[in-house]
Amino acid sequence: MPTYLDDIIAYHRQRAALDSRSLSELHSFAERSDPPRGFANVLANSGRRGESVALIAEIKRRSPSRGPLAVDLEPIALAQAYERGGANCLSVLTDKPHFAGSAEDLQQARAAVALPVLRKDFTVAECDLFDAAAMGADAILLIVAALSKDELRKFIALARELMLDALVEVHDQKELDQALGAGASVIGVNQRDLNTFTVDPKRAVELASSIPESVVRVAESGITSRADVERLCEAGFDAILVGEALVTASDPEERIPELLGLPPRN
Repeated sequence: MPTYLDDIIAYHRQRAALDSRSLSELHSFAERSDPPRGFANVLANSGRRGESVALIAEIKRRSPSRGPLAVDLEPIALAQAYERGGANCLSVLTDKPHFAGSAEDLQQARAAVALPVLRKDFTVAECDLFDAAAMGADAILLIVAALSKDELRKFIALARELMLDALVEVHDQKELDQALGAGASVIGVNQRDLNTFTVDPKRAVELASSIPESVVRVAESGITSRADVERLCEAGFDAILVGEALVTASDPEERIPELLGLPPRN
């Protein structure tokens, strides 16, 4: 039986296969008008392992498993609230059929703040990386479970050529080994099973010690409390990515200091 991930990846691969644009044309569109903001560097330098973590705050309207989360959110207002609250980076969903996102959401959010922005989408072809650069993203997501070994290596190399950081997402030790073998320098451990969309809150902690010190470590999904953040901080993560707990909060600006254990911002 097809899973959530199977259906989503099949959609994106079919879409990429039907894309008639030439890669040379896309490359010209991908030439940046402004320099990238250094997504990976911000995460690595925003906190010291074991003491604090950087926050990637996500702009997400809905999810395949939970349905609508904040369908009427305003990307500009939310991005600014995240920045005021103390977020270090943004993650913006651009997948429309499954998450109700768009390139416009990313462009509006990035233009409204000084934070680096991750394009959160399902990268399956070179055109996806060119599009990410063209819309102004500072980083892209590469999901190991969705890519072949050759694709993963090729996309990491192309991301570097386009001055994009690559957040390489893994779910288990085998995927982590593949990510490291492909040269990933930023690894995200997703605690959500992308086949069932259930969360295992122990997954990130169990994999943390297998990630080299030289790699930026990011924990993703199911992070809803200060206790969750403390546990991941103690495990050695440099950053956390939080979506649903922020977009569904009555006041995201106040929720961020609560999660990070910081005094409220005036």
